[in-house]
Amino acid sequence: MSRIGKLPIEIPSGVEVKFADGVLTVKGPKGELKQDIQPLVKLEIADNQIVVVPQAETKEARSFHGLYRSLTANMVEGVTKGYQKRLEINGVGYRAQIQGQKITLSLGYSHPIEYQVPEGVTAVIDKEKNNVIVVSGISKQKVGQTAAEIRDFRKPEPYKGKGVKYEDEHIRRKAGKAASAA
Repeated sequence: MSRIGKLPIEIPSGVEVKFADGVLTVKGPKGELKQDIQPLVKLEIADNQIVVVPQAETKEARSFHGLYRSLTANMVEGVTKGYQKRLEINGVGYRAQIQGQKITLSLGYSHPIEYQVPEGVTAVIDKEKNNVIVVSGISKQKVGQTAAEIRDFRKPEPYKGKGVKYEDEHIRRKAGKAASAA
């Protein structure tokens, strides 16, 4: 039995959870999320707690046990607090501009890169640090995917650290060419 799957999920006040016809719906102050649930696991909602129960003792049911417990916990946290990722742009002339749901990135290529932010995710530029993009939303999956796609346009390189990186990411730096001893 999954150690993660056994843990109950507390339902905070102001959050409404429904499970019907294999679809979990979580509604809270920030919005609403839906997730299809495999028939190998069942959700029991009682006493302001959600418990994920496997329907069989197969390997597949045990693996879905922990997965759906984590997905459910992420949904509950998303509709109450939300998620955010902070991306830092490093490099001379590297910058970002946001107009509505479109980000225009200048990352040292011959052309600017335009990225359409998906629905349900917002991106803003930090007012204090002009080179930081804050990606936020209620779905952990969408926020993480959006941040990863923006980072993929120019990953940080190990010599000068130029590129787009997560704010808490550490770049292992390499030494450049050593001068020959002649």
